[in-house]
Order: sequence, then structure tokens, then C-alpha cells
Amino acid sequence: MSFLLDTNICSAHLRNPAGLTHRMLQYSGRLFTSEIVVAELYAGAFHKALSGPLLTGIDDFLTDIRVLPFDRACALSFGQIRGEQLRRGISFSPIDLMIAATAFAHDLTVVTHNVKDFDKIPDLRIEDWL
Repeated sequence: MSFLLDTNICSAHLRNPAGLTHRMLQYSGRLFTSEIVVAELYAGAFHKALSGPLLTGIDDFLTDIRVLPFDRACALSFGQIRGEQLRRGISFSPIDLMIAATAFAHDLTVVTHNVKDFDKIPDLRIEDWL
């Protein structure tokens, strides 16, 4: 099984690497994140007054995992999920749906501490490592 790391998991690892090191080592080579998550990490860093160290930490972290683009396969998955949810009268954060769509497009399990943000998406595999 391979995993797509959500923003809060990446942030937790950046704040306290020792807390998730065992998981990072255990699943080395099977860890991914999306360009969407990277954008959120950068936004968080630039929100801080001293962004330099955070930017360096993000860049270092990203050398250990593969970053997946939001490509046409992801866009198709997004459209399918969003269309179904709209038919059912349910609305989700577009960013969370883009992360979920990336997981579907690449057959990955989403790792997040915000399980409630994803648990109403049918057939999405979710784990909480915190």
C-alpha cells in the first residue's frame, strides 16, 4: 500500500520529525503528496514572519517523498467526485476534493489527521497517523 500525505501530516512532520519518523522509514518509497499540499505548505510558511527556515524544511522534506501533479487523471476524478456530491446536495472543500482526487487517480490511501474532511467520500481509503 502507498500513501498520499495530507497537509496536516506534512506539517506535523515538519514541526516534530521524530513523531512520524518511524512511519516515514517504514513506508519509504511509498510516500507521496500532491502539488496542492505543497502549495498549502508554502502558504503556511509565507504566512510566518520568518519563512526562510520553514521553506528550507519543506524543500528538504520534499526530497524524501514524491510530489504528484494535479493532472488530467486527477481532474477527471475530481469531476466525478464533485458531480456525485453535488447531485446528493453535499459540498466539500475544493482543496480536500483535489487531494482526494489525486489519491483516487493514483490508487493511494490518504493520510490525514482531519479524517472528517474526507470520510464522506465513498471508497476513499483514509488513515490517521497522529
